[in-house]
Amino acid sequence: MNALTSQEIETPCIKVCVIDPDTGFCVGCGRTRGEIGSWLGLTPAERREIISALPERVSTLTLRKRRKGGRRGRLGL
Repeated sequence: MNALTSQEIETPCIKVCVIDPDTGFCVGCGRTRGEIGSWLGLTPAERREIISALPERVSTLTLRKRRKGGRRGRLGL
């Protein structure tokens, strides 16, 4: 039996793991590489503190980026 099956660890991961080079945040969940790497060793309180900051991080990521697909992408605009 796996130790994690008896006590599930809360995670914001949505399986879209790409680190934005400008901010260092994952575009899927908003965590940094360090936060992702240390996640299992953090206390529940530390994880909740990070989770509370993620919506603002993710919204900042989406505001800073422009879509490159569709017509604009094909035309190179």
